Amino acid sequence: MFSLRGDAHKVYLKLKKAAHQNQNAEEIDELAEMEEIRQLYLTLDSATLRKVYYRMIKEKNGSGVIPILVSALPWLFFLFSQRLQQFLFKDGSWFWIIFVALYVFILIPSVFLHFREQSWASVHIEIIQDILKGREKEPNPL
Repeated sequence: MFSLRGDAHKVYLKLKKAAHQNQNAEEIDELAEMEEIRQLYLTLDSATLRKVYYRMIKEKNGSGVIPILVSALPWLFFLFSQRLQQFLFKDGSWFWIIFVALYVFILIPSVFLHFREQSWASVHIEIIQDILKGREKEPNPL
């Protein structure tokens, strides 16, 4: 099932298909994965879970290496542009095509990976928040 509409729409389509086939929605891989993460976090005490939460916030809000490379590498090329141009375009050379292809080949997957990791951090944050809020609502035994 190919779609350019994103993961949310893909999950919706899987839920819709499961409903039409009278399947349990919990059997959908994406939902089962979320439940597996939730069950693991339920085994942790609240203090440890808060530490994991803080780490996930750091992951989500941190700039990371990939965005730094995406923004710094062009400036680095700019600094050495004269030498780089001489090397890449020397005597009708095709080095520039290899250089651009390699740069784009590395850049695009890196950016996708970065945003995918940020979205996973968001998922973990939401699950942890739900668990901690649920624990705060529970009455403490004396």
